[in-house]
Amino acid sequence: MKKFFQQYYINLFLTDRLFTALGFCVVLFLLKFFFAWLGDIPEIATGVFAVLCFIDIFILYQNKLGIDAKRFTSKRLSNGDENPIQIEIRNRYAFGVKVRVIDEVPFQFQLRDKNFWLHLKPTEIKSIHYTLRPTKRGEYDFGLIRAYINSPLGLISRRYNFDEAKILPVYPSFINLGQYELMAISHRLTEFGIKKIRKIGHSTEFDQIKNYVGGDDIRTINWKATARKGGLMVNTYTDEKSQNVYCIIDKSRIMRMPFEGLSLLDYAINAAVALSKVAMLKEDKAGLITVSESIGAIVPADRKASQLGNIMNVLYKEKTRYLESNLEALYAAVRSVVKQRGLLIFFTNFESLSALHRQLPYLKRIAKYHLLVLVFFENTELKDLSTKPAKDVEGIYHKTIAEKFIYEKKLMVKELNKHGILAILTAPQNLTISVVNQYLALKAQQRI
Repeated sequence: MKKFFQQYYINLFLTDRLFTALGFCVVLFLLKFFFAWLGDIPEIATGVFAVLCFIDIFILYQNKLGIDAKRFTSKRLSNGDENPIQIEIRNRYAFGVKVRVIDEVPFQFQLRDKNFWLHLKPTEIKSIHYTLRPTKRGEYDFGLIRAYINSPLGLISRRYNFDEAKILPVYPSFINLGQYELMAISHRLTEFGIKKIRKIGHSTEFDQIKNYVGGDDIRTINWKATARKGGLMVNTYTDEKSQNVYCIIDKSRIMRMPFEGLSLLDYAINAAVALSKVAMLKEDKAGLITVSESIGAIVPADRKASQLGNIMNVLYKEKTRYLESNLEALYAAVRSVVKQRGLLIFFTNFESLSALHRQLPYLKRIAKYHLLVLVFFENTELKDLSTKPAKDVEGIYHKTIAEKFIYEKKLMVKELNKHGILAILTAPQNLTISVVNQYLALKAQQRI
């Protein structure tokens, strides 16, 4: 009895059409009190209605599995991007049905309206496509797929529950890495505003020993090889390609600021993944350091095939902290981890010039040994406020304060440049393209 109850009664639902037909029968009985000529019409109509209900139930339950549904997703979701989700529905009935599909998406999306209506012919297969945009890294729990089936009569609806529950991890943005790969392998760098210049001198990466010919630099003569060969031999060198490129990510409270659903930390993480991918395509070594009140994760620079996966696995778990960053500890970590001069991209944020001055001594020390690029963010809300016309005294005050903060950001860039530190001031949505462009420019100018 319990099995019958679970299999039939729990999954049986009444439709609007049934209540409409039932209401029509009730109206006929009411009219019979005033119009005797209706006779047995109300009873006949009610009987026909009851028979149709039983027929509808029978044809819906004659197949144990009249509908089949499956959900198709990638093994992991990309943070901040539109991730495609597909649901495939198959009709196994011998007649056409109307289907309402409800997908139980993870609670993080706070969606209660992910339901779809479609008509399926006998044995027809249709697919439902939609996208989900996560804004936080972590695990997302998908639930059941529920399908409500109506026959052509449409009086009764039968529910099917498909156990497609799964937990998917949300990783830093990886869907759009392809467009940055194209930038990395393209030789048309001038399209991105990059001008290639010739670097004076040569690197110290040895290539081979060859016979001296006119025009070779006499400083490269290899006297030992010359003595053995009996003729002048010179060393040749190639441009050193495998430079260390480290992304340093600030996890302190200043990176909690939200923008379009993502925190500044998430934007920095997405940009770091893209930059690491491009750096390895350009034959550089990519590494990672995270910092808050203490040093967090460290991934030594490398360009092996699994390096990007290692970086993403580390960044997948990172969260913002509630204290200020300890740049003294960062300086010590950089000195101990990064042995050779390399490119350091430091993702952080400063809202005032005084905050920058507190950290500037440590930044200058780091820049003494490495090429340091400091990346911080424009406050887009203040920028919008400064462009709107003021309508009253309070509006003038707000606009003046906004312009003051914007001007301070520009002063920060000048202050950093004065001490030999490159700076990128960008809106969060433009962060990745700005950082990749800066890296490609430095690479084209052979500064790394």
